This record gives sequence, structure tokens and C-alpha cells, in this order.
Amino acid sequence: VRSEGPKLVPFFKATCVYFVLWLPTSSPSWFSALIKCLPIFGLWVFLLAHGINFLVSHRSASRILAGLIFSAVGDAFLIWQEQGYFIHGLLMFAITHILYSSAFGMKPLDLKAGLLMGLVTSSCYAFLYSYLSGPFTYLVAVYIALIGFMGWRAVAGMQLCNDLWTWTKLSACIGAMLFMVSDLTIALNKFCFPVPYSRFIIMATYYAAQMLIALSAVESRDEEDFRK
Repeated sequence: VRSEGPKLVPFFKATCVYFVLWLPTSSPSWFSALIKCLPIFGLWVFLLAHGINFLVSHRSASRILAGLIFSAVGDAFLIWQEQGYFIHGLLMFAITHILYSSAFGMKPLDLKAGLLMGLVTSSCYAFLYSYLSGPFTYLVAVYIALIGFMGWRAVAGMQLCNDLWTWTKLSACIGAMLFMVSDLTIALNKFCFPVPYSRFIIMATYYAAQMLIALSAVESRDEEDFRK
């Protein structure tokens, strides 16, 4: 907390600005896009504060930074989703999930976690399917598959049963789950039925998810772990 907390101050301040201003979504503007993206910019600052050498030597950190960049672009597109830019935002976040999955890696494989995540995401798509039409029928399917894969890799890396987990792995796992909650709320609210307090739920879980995933990029192992 002492080492990483100060680096997160810009993120927390930007998040407070977003929720305090709570700009209406009915009149999108570049200013509202900036305010929405500010917390993600704060996470850019958080990762860059560890130094360029850190990002270069840790591929997972650089990929998470790239994911945050695509997330900010996706956030900007979603400001104008009613003007036809929802699919553009969907594409940006699909790329984000691919980058995060790559950052989390494929080891350990943990097929049980993959099967469980597959069942969860399949159930979500089965519920949404009857509400979807046109290109969204397959676009949402691909997106759910990608975020489910990302969630699998985050859960698989935690290894609770083997006592090999670290707080960074736990951050990735919780962050991935919160990201899935945020996106599921978006889907329900957009395609199925109005979700009470949907915007607050979506943005609170989204910002928390991005912060935890950014935290997962920070190396927490001590010298003994490195020797092992």
C-alpha cells in the first residue's frame, strides 16, 4: 500500500471527478469523453510511474498498458454509442481483452477453471440470445467468448489450491470478474431490460476492474521467489 498507493492518487482523483460531475449521457461531447477517460489516463500514469525499463522488461505490464490505451478509445466511442459507435467501442474492448489474456499468460492451464468459465459465459449468451438481432447476434457471441477467455486466464493464474498465489494474481482475478459484471450489466441494459442504477453499477465495477488489473502488472515477488 505504501509503495503503490501514491501512484494511484491520479486515478482516485479522476474517478471522484467523474462521479461528482456525473455528466448526462443524453448530450455527448468531447468534454464528457475526457471526463470518462480520465481515470484510465490515471492508470496510464500509474504504470508509467514504474519506469519505461519496468514496462520493457515486463511484457505483461506493457500489454496491460496497451489494453488500457484501447480501453480509453473504447470509452470515447461509447460516449457516442447512440450515434452508431457502439460496435466501435465493442471492438476496442475486444482488443483489450485479447491483450489482457496475453498478459495473464497460458500457464498454468487449469482446464477446470476454463470449463467453469465456459459454462458461465455460455449461460450468459444463451440468456441474451433471444434479445439479439442482426450483427449483434454473432458480435456479442465473439465478445463474450473473448472476455470469458480473459476471465479464465486470470482465474487460472491465481492457483489458490497450490499456495502459489500472490496479491497481484488475486487482483487480476477479481478485476476480471468485475469487468465481466460491468459488461454483463451493459448487455442487459442495452439489449434486454432497463437495469436500475445501471450506469453507476457499470462504471463503478469497470473502474475497479481496470484498477485491479493494472495493479496485477506490479511485480510483488521477493528475491527468494526469483531464485526459485
